[in-house]
Amino acid sequence: MRETREIIALWHKATAGHADAPREDGALVTLVHVEGSSYRKPGARLLACEGASTGSISGGCLEDEVIRKAAWITRHGAALQRYSTLFDDTSEIPYGLGCGGVVDLLLEPLRLPETQALLTALEQSLQGERRIVATIPPGEGSPLLRMVWSLEGAVIFVSNALTAESRGVLTTYALQNVREDSARYRETVLRIQGMQRTVFLEVIAPPQRLFVFGAGRDAQPLVRAAHLLGWTVTVIDGRPALARAENFPESDSVHTLPNDAAQYGEALRGMGIGPNDAAVLLTHSYEQDRALLPLLLPMGLRYLGLLGARHRSRLLLQEAAEQIGWSAEESLARVHAPVGLNLGGDTPESVALSIVAEIQAVLHGREEHLRIGRDRSLLEASGPPYIPVACPLDAAERAHSADRAK
Repeated sequence: MRETREIIALWHKATAGHADAPREDGALVTLVHVEGSSYRKPGARLLACEGASTGSISGGCLEDEVIRKAAWITRHGAALQRYSTLFDDTSEIPYGLGCGGVVDLLLEPLRLPETQALLTALEQSLQGERRIVATIPPGEGSPLLRMVWSLEGAVIFVSNALTAESRGVLTTYALQNVREDSARYRETVLRIQGMQRTVFLEVIAPPQRLFVFGAGRDAQPLVRAAHLLGWTVTVIDGRPALARAENFPESDSVHTLPNDAAQYGEALRGMGIGPNDAAVLLTHSYEQDRALLPLLLPMGLRYLGLLGARHRSRLLLQEAAEQIGWSAEESLARVHAPVGLNLGGDTPESVALSIVAEIQAVLHGREEHLRIGRDRSLLEASGPPYIPVACPLDAAERAHSADRAK
């Protein structure tokens, strides 16, 4: 998502002052098809304009060549180009670089309404909107064609050249084959404009949202790492002395929870936390974790991580399960504890790396990389009894609040 943000920023910079006459020299490049091995997957993009570029469509093998020729290739409109990354001096397809595959790139000039519609959809995704995009590359005497819908099926853009029949075919296929959790990019063949045409269907989703509960020093590298991936990061803590925006410049927002834990639920609902989101509890405050965990568990988050010793986590899970009427096993099935992949290291930065890596694995369905720990072994962990004592920061905050109330 960071790549999308940078593409949109360059687009706005390049088109500033050109609203009535879109630039002629800019081109958007999309990787649409891969045969064999490829560093990037279909849907990867690069924008080249005004002597600048951002994004990537390979591991660095093709970018310079594509950027150099993009304006010339798209001088008459969009074009589909095939490049080989197989090392083969006799191949007729450029450029044999030894990466192990063949890729098809769709190059489209910024001046086209279709290109503007796609960039607008990308920008709207950064604002939290999901978009469905169907693209038919140029060929068979036909120009680039495109339709854009909202996730609910409302038509947002349609190429003027598309017939009513073709619009219906595309809409039916898109809405029948796309769900909120669908694969990001898919390819099919449909009868469009009276011919069998390749169609690329894409779901453009908003950036992953991460809610970090805890505003201590160890939260700072976690926020930085998530920001580097382009995620939308919210920091939340019940202690105003810690929940300060200046401590988290890379976060999108910082919130302070109410003094009364009974109001936490209303506060979380106001933030709109939902099933597509990820959350990590690292408050180091037993009181806060005990109040937050029963609220977060029923949300069915894509990822919920709990920082802390195994005996501490066991007690929190057992208390939360009892409070919401679940079994301890049901609660554990919703929580990653101990949090993070077992990468080693105990510095805030190494812990942040392990947490972000685990979230990334979960988001991409790589469950085989997760550490063993989401089973009964956590609930059966041996060790000294955990005595939940008040966090010194909690006590200091309560004293500070009492002084303010006098």
